[in-house]
Amino acid sequence: MLFNSYPFILLFLPAVLAGYFWLGRRSNLTPVIWLAAASLAFYATGSWPFLALLLISIAFNYGVGHLLILAKLTSPHRKTALALGVIGDLLVLGIFKYAGFVTENINALAGTHFAVHILLPVGISFYTFTQIAFLVDAYRGQVAAYALPHYALFVTYFPHLIAGPILHHKDMIPQFDRKESKLPDAHLILCGVIIFAIGLFKKTCLADGIQPLVALAFETRSPSFDQAWCGALAYTFQLYFDFSGYSDMAIGISLMFGIFLPVNFNSPYKAVSIVEFWRRWHMTLSQFLRDYLYIPLGGNRRGRVLRYVNLMLTTLLGGLWHGAAWTFVVWGALHGVYLCINHAFNALVPDVPSLLARPVRIAGAVLTFLAVVVAWVFFRAESVAWALRVLHAMADLSNIVFGREEIAALVQVTIYAALVWLAPNTQGIMGYDHASRRVGEDLRAGRMRPLVLYGASLVLAFGILGIQSHSEFIYFRF
Repeated sequence: MLFNSYPFILLFLPAVLAGYFWLGRRSNLTPVIWLAAASLAFYATGSWPFLALLLISIAFNYGVGHLLILAKLTSPHRKTALALGVIGDLLVLGIFKYAGFVTENINALAGTHFAVHILLPVGISFYTFTQIAFLVDAYRGQVAAYALPHYALFVTYFPHLIAGPILHHKDMIPQFDRKESKLPDAHLILCGVIIFAIGLFKKTCLADGIQPLVALAFETRSPSFDQAWCGALAYTFQLYFDFSGYSDMAIGISLMFGIFLPVNFNSPYKAVSIVEFWRRWHMTLSQFLRDYLYIPLGGNRRGRVLRYVNLMLTTLLGGLWHGAAWTFVVWGALHGVYLCINHAFNALVPDVPSLLARPVRIAGAVLTFLAVVVAWVFFRAESVAWALRVLHAMADLSNIVFGREEIAALVQVTIYAALVWLAPNTQGIMGYDHASRRVGEDLRAGRMRPLVLYGASLVLAFGILGIQSHSEFIYFRF
C-alpha cells in the first residue's frame, strides 16, 4: 500500500486513526496493539508472503534483546548472544538481498551457470538495521526492558517501515507508551495533515512530474551532451523530491498519532561540502553508519590514514546497503573518496579569510552538487558500463543537440533547481522540531493561519489529483 494512493488516504489512514483514538480513551496498551496490528496489515497488503519473515525477525531480536537486558549472563556469553543476534540478522539480509549478486559474480569468475532468484522483502534493510541498533544498545546496557507489543510497534510502525527513517528505540518506545499520544490533539493532527500534503505534492507533482526526463540520459543508447546533463539532473531532482516527499509524509502521518519521527531529510543540495551533505541526506542512515560502524571501526581515533580507511569501508558498505550491484559499490566508493578529500582539505587548508568566505561557500556548494550528480549517475544506471557512457556524454561538448525537447527539459530542470535552492524546506515552514516535540507554533498562536491553511488545502488538492495508478517511492527498492 502506497502513501500516495486513494485506498491509503481515504480508507486505511482514517480507519486506523479512528480505532487508535477510540481505544485510547479506554486503555493505554490496547492502542499500541491496534497500531502494531494495523502496521502488519499495511505491510501485508504489498508483501504478504514475507509477513512471516518479519514476525520471525521481531521474535528473534526481541528474544536476544531480552537475554542481553534481563539475563545475568557473563561477559563472554553476552558477546556470544550479541554476535548470534547480529549475525542472524545479517545472514537473513544477506540471503535475500545479496545471494543473487554473489552468485552472478561467482559465475562470471568461474564460468559456472548457477541461478539464484530470490524476491527482496520490502523494507528488510530498514527493519534489519533498526533491530541491529537495538541489540548493540542492549549489549551496551543502554536499553530498558520493553513489553513485546511496544517493541513490535517500534519495528513495524507503518509510517517508517517501508522506507525509513531508521528509528531508535530510546526515541520511539517512550512515545508509544505516553497516554497523551492516545488522545486526539487537533493541533498535531492539523500540522500532520499539512506536512503530509506538502509531501504528497512533492511526490505526485514534482518527483513524478520530472521522471519522464530521466529517460533522456538513462534510456537513450547514445545521449548527447545536453540530453545526458538534462537526464542526470532530472534524476537528481526526482530522487530529491521523491525521498523528501516520503520523509514529509511519514512525519505528517506520525504527527496525526501524536508521535514525532526524526527528521531524515534537510535540504541536502544546499550543503557546501560533502560532509555537510551527509548530515542532511538520509540523516538516520548516516547516524547509524557513524554510530554502529564507523566509530566501532576506530573512527578518527587511530590516525589520519586509518580514518580514511574507515571512511571508505563505511561508505562502501553504505553503498551495498542500498542495493546488490556494482553500481552501488561504485557510488559508495565515490562518496568515500569525496569524504576523504573533504577531510584532508579541512586538515591541510587554513581558515578562509572573512572576505573570501562567501565566494568559497558558493564554490563549495557548486562543487558538492556536481560531485553528487556524478555519483547519482552510477546510483541510477543499470550497469557501470551504462553509467560511464552517460558520464562520457556529459563531458563531450562536441555532441550537442539542443532541440525543442532539450530546451523544454532545460527549462523544467531550471525551475526544479530554483525550488531546491530558494524555497524553504518543510520543517522550516512548519517549525518542526523533533528534539523539543514542537511543531507549528506560529499556527497555534494564530499567526499565518489563513495563509497556511489555504496553501495546504491547495497543495493537498494538487497532490491528490496528481496520484497515478502506480508510482512507488524510489527507496522502496532498498
